[in-house]
Amino acid sequence: MSFFLISAARAIIEMLGLCLLGQGMLYILAGRRRANNRIYQLFDLLTKAPRRGVAALLPRSSNESVIGIASFALLLLLWAGLAFVRKFV
Repeated sequence: MSFFLISAARAIIEMLGLCLLGQGMLYILAGRRRANNRIYQLFDLLTKAPRRGVAALLPRSSNESVIGIASFALLLLLWAGLAFVRKFV
């Protein structure tokens, strides 16, 4: 049972990380027109919770790109940590 829960959490974190990567790529490629891009809006909707959580930990003066990068780094660490736990549980 715990193996399944760890794998499910890892899959969700992986999906969020990939959405953040996609959002970052669209940030670079679409420029100012990204607000009208439906895929960017979907990624924004899916990654709003992790970005909001990381934004609460960072200073208020943090830029949106810093929050996105920090969110991805945190998700990557969680993903690797769950992989380690899954290996030894």
